[in-house]
Parts: sequence; structure tokens; C-alpha cells
Amino acid sequence: MNQQTTQTLVKRRLASKSIAILQDWDLYLLAIPGVLYFVIFKYLPMWGVLLSFEDYSPFLGFWESPWVGFKHFITLFTYEHFWELLRNTLLISFYQLLFFFPVPIILALLLNEVRYLVFKKLVQSVIYLPHFISWVVIASMTYVLLSGGGVVNHLIQASGGHTINFLSAPEMFRILIVSQDIWKEAGWGTIIYLAALSSVDPMLYEAAVVDGANRWQQMWHITLPSIRSTIIILLLLRLGHVLDVGFEQIFLMLNTLVQNVGDVFETFVYTKGLVGGQFSFASAVGLFKSVISLIIVAGANWLTKKSGEEGIY
Repeated sequence: MNQQTTQTLVKRRLASKSIAILQDWDLYLLAIPGVLYFVIFKYLPMWGVLLSFEDYSPFLGFWESPWVGFKHFITLFTYEHFWELLRNTLLISFYQLLFFFPVPIILALLLNEVRYLVFKKLVQSVIYLPHFISWVVIASMTYVLLSGGGVVNHLIQASGGHTINFLSAPEMFRILIVSQDIWKEAGWGTIIYLAALSSVDPMLYEAAVVDGANRWQQMWHITLPSIRSTIIILLLLRLGHVLDVGFEQIFLMLNTLVQNVGDVFETFVYTKGLVGGQFSFASAVGLFKSVISLIIVAGANWLTKKSGEEGIY
């Protein structure tokens, strides 16, 4: 193929694309607000990662602050509590993945088996309403229920037992965090799985009944395989936030007695960045989290494709 033929093909492709854009100009016009949102709030702020390699000063500005290279990363990796922060973050994230992630799937499977539509809608509404409650309110409820003079301890004392320090016991902190996550977000997470279940062909269940399959066998051999791709995609997306365990929730539940098990990267960034004024150091911690999350997602996506499933990219 000579150069002239190549140029002709390129011109034809550009012309066909231009015609397509002109024909669907209204659709592209509708897409502009979404594109602008991602450009302004997602892509332009990426320039902020340069703070990680500077000793940023608000008085000198972004471009005039001195360049220090990997100084802040070295400071982070040699920080005396770095491994404690990493351990706390990974453990809480692991517990959320182990105990919280399956709950919406189980709830969706149970709701899918309910045949009384009114009862099904009522239960679904009740379990996803906590999603709209702020973490401040949930933390306040937790203190009212589980503090030393809270409702639960009053009931324990009334039954002849001893007061339990739920909020100040380090061994209870991670249990409380995961329990709050389950109560607040599990019902909301069922929406996606219920939507996936609605696309399952009812004829598959009818054929299974003819073959003598019971409800458990139908769920195991039809329902779960039908939503497997949805589960994998949501799992991959969750792995992308493996170092994001929820700043607001952790911050509201944290106290000096559980600091050694509850202090995570997000609270550390708040303490060093916003409170301590070490903006460049806090930016370096954020970039470190992003890189680790990207590596985990890329690795999990690669393993997913190797196993024959579709990944997220």
C-alpha cells in the first residue's frame, strides 16, 4: 500500500467520523457535562501529585517551591510507625473484604427467593435505609449504645454482669468498624446484585425443577453462576480501594486507647497534612496509596482474565 492510498483511507475515516458526529450531535452535546466533570475534577487535579516531590510552601506557590525528589517517600518508609499504619489499614480492609463483601450477595440471594412482593419490597427498603444516615449519626448511636454508661452496659449490669469497655478495648475496634459497615452499606449493596439477578432467564429454573433440582441446587448451579461476572467486577473495584478504609468512620471512632490498632493512612494524612501543615508529605502518602491500589487492581484483573473471566479493562 503506497503513501497516497494510506492518506486516502485516513481521509475517508476522518470524514466518516465527522459525519457520525454531525448525525448524533445532540448525544455528544449531552455528554459534554460528564466529560467536563472528569476533566476538571479527575484529570486536572492529577498535577497535584507533583507536591509529593516538593517542599511545598503556600507562600512560594506550586511552581516556586523547592524540588526535593523522593525525600518525603523516604521519610514515610523510615517512619517508626509506618508498618503499624500499613498493618492496621490492611487488616481493616481485609476484614471488610472477608466479612462485609459477601453480605450483600447473601442478602440479594435471600431476597430473590422471597415470593411475596410486598414483603420483599419492605425488607429491601428497611435494610438499605441506613445508607442515607451519616457516619456522624452512626458514631453517636454507637457511643450511646456501647459506651461505659450506654444502653448495652446498663442491660449487662441489670442482668448481674460487669461493664464491658467496647469503645476503649483494642480487640473490639476492628469488630465495631466492620459491624458498622455491614449495618450501613450491606442493604445498599444488594441493589446491584438484585438487578443482576433480574436478568436471569426464568426458564433455567423451570428446567432445573423438571430435572428435580431443589432450591439450594438452583441457587448454586444457576443463580450464582449467572451473577459471577458482577461479583468479580465489584470485587476488583473493591480491591482498588484496599488502602481506603473510610476516613470519616475511623476518625469518629478513634480514641487514644485504640490508637495503636485504629490509626490508618487516612487519619495519618489528616494529622500530618491538614493539622500539621505538611502538605507535600501528606501528598506523598496519598500517591503511595494510589500506586499500591493500582498494582493490586492490575494484578487481580490479570488473574481474572487468566481464569477465563472478563476483567474491568
